[in-house]
Amino acid sequence: MHTSSCPLSQNQPPLPWVVQKYGGTSVGKFIDAISTKIIPLLKAAEEAIKEDSSVHLDIVKELTLDHTEIAKQHIRDPDILNELLAQLEGDCRRLRSFLQAAEIIEEISPRSKDIIVGMGETLSCQIVAAVLKDKGIDSIFVNLNNIIDRQFTTLDQEFYDYLADRLATIVKECGNKVPVLTGFFGNVPGSLLSTIGRGYTDLCAALTSVGLGAEELQIWKEVDGIFTADPRKVANARLLPIITPEEAAELTYYGSEVIHPFTMEQVIRVNIPIRIKNVENPAGSGTMIFPDRTGQQPDGTSTPPTSVLAQNGYHSDLPRKSPTAVTIKDNICVLNVHSNRKNVSHGFLAKIFTTLDDHGIVVDLISTSEVHVSMALNADMVSSSLDTAVTELKKLGSVEVMHDMAILSLVGKQMKSMVGVAGDMFTALAMANISIEIISQGASEINISCVVDGDNACAALQVVHEQLLDVDPSLEDHPSPCLQ
Repeated sequence: MHTSSCPLSQNQPPLPWVVQKYGGTSVGKFIDAISTKIIPLLKAAEEAIKEDSSVHLDIVKELTLDHTEIAKQHIRDPDILNELLAQLEGDCRRLRSFLQAAEIIEEISPRSKDIIVGMGETLSCQIVAAVLKDKGIDSIFVNLNNIIDRQFTTLDQEFYDYLADRLATIVKECGNKVPVLTGFFGNVPGSLLSTIGRGYTDLCAALTSVGLGAEELQIWKEVDGIFTADPRKVANARLLPIITPEEAAELTYYGSEVIHPFTMEQVIRVNIPIRIKNVENPAGSGTMIFPDRTGQQPDGTSTPPTSVLAQNGYHSDLPRKSPTAVTIKDNICVLNVHSNRKNVSHGFLAKIFTTLDDHGIVVDLISTSEVHVSMALNADMVSSSLDTAVTELKKLGSVEVMHDMAILSLVGKQMKSMVGVAGDMFTALAMANISIEIISQGASEINISCVVDGDNACAALQVVHEQLLDVDPSLEDHPSPCLQ
C-alpha cells in the first residue's frame, strides 16, 4: 500500500509532488493495528480448493471482524465510520463469494490469487483514507484494480511507461484531495504476483513518482534509513545520509533490505531521488538514494545531484574516503565440485551450470579454476532441489556441501579508486582468526565478498566495520549487541 500526496491549496500554485509508500507493517504502525494480511489471504485461496475445508470462510470472517473493529477504534465521525463499514462489509462479502466460486470449480488461477491479495490492500487503504478524513485531511481512496485499459503481452519498458502515465492521470484527477492508492495495480500479463512478485507495491509507487515528475519518492519502513552495517549487530553502525543506487542494489542483494534494483532504476533514470524514512521517527532525515553524477531531468535539463540533494537538506562530501557499508547474508550453503580430470575443463563448467539451471538453482557467489568450482547458494532457495542436483554433479567428480555459512559483503562506489581495500578487509578477518571459504569481487569493483562460517558471521561483520568504515573512537567502548 502506498500513499501519493500532493500538497495543494486553492489560492496557491501547486507545490511539488511527493509520493509516499507504506508497506503493510508500516501501515500497522501508522494506525496501530492493521496489515494487508497477504499470507492469510493466500492461505484462504489454497483452502478454498481443498475438499471439505471451510478454513477460507473462517479467514474472511476474521478479516471482516479485524477491519471493522479497527475502523471503530480509530474513527470518531459517525458518518465517515458508517460509510467505511458499509464499504468493508461489502468487499468482504465479495471476497467470500469469490472464494466460494473457486471452491465450486476447484481452481485458483494466478490471476485469481492477484485479486484475492489485492483485496487485502483495498481494505487497508479504505481504512487509511477514512482515518485521514476523520482527522480533517481531505483524502480519497483510489482502487487501481482496473487501471490497465490496453492489452500487453510482455512487461517491457513500454508497459512501465504507459503505467506511469496512467497512474499520474488518475492521481491528478483527485484534484486537491490526498489520494490513497492501493499498491495492487490490476491485470498484468502473467499475473502480478507471478511476474513482479511482492515488490509490486514499491514498483507502483516508483511509477507513480515517474509519471508525476515527483520531487522525491519516500519509502517508509521501520528503520531510520540505510546504515553502514546492521545496527542490531554492530553498535557503532552509522546512518548514511546519502547512498548511490549501485550501492543500494548491492546491499539489497547481499542481505540488507533496501529497495528492489529494478524499482530504483525506474525512478533514478529520470533523476528522482528516493528517500528511506522511518514511520516511528518521521522527523528523521532518513537516507537519500541518488546517483553521484549529473543526470537528465524529464524536461531535458541537467541538474548536478549535489544541488538536488541540497534542496532536500543534504550536504554531501562525496567521494567518500572509505567503503560505504558492510552487510551479511545468512543461511548460505557452499557447494564445492572437484573434477575427476576425465572431463575437458570447458565441458566440466558447462555441465555444472546446466545441472544447476535444470534444478532452478541460482548462484550468489562463485570461484572457479580449470578443475574446481566453489559456489555459494541461498539455502532457503535450494533446500528442495539440492540433493538431486548433488547426485547428478557427482558424475563429474567429488562434491562437498557445507551448510550454515554466510556471505560478508563490503560495498562502496568509491572502492574502485581505493588501493588496498581488499587487503585491509582480509587482514582484519585474519587478525580476528576468521577463516574464509570463498572470495569474490564483481566486475563493477564496488563489492568485495567472501564466505565465512555462519557462527563467525556477526564477529566478521563487526571487525570489518571497525577497521574499514571510520568508526567514531568515542563509540568503541559500546557493548556488542551480538555478545549480549
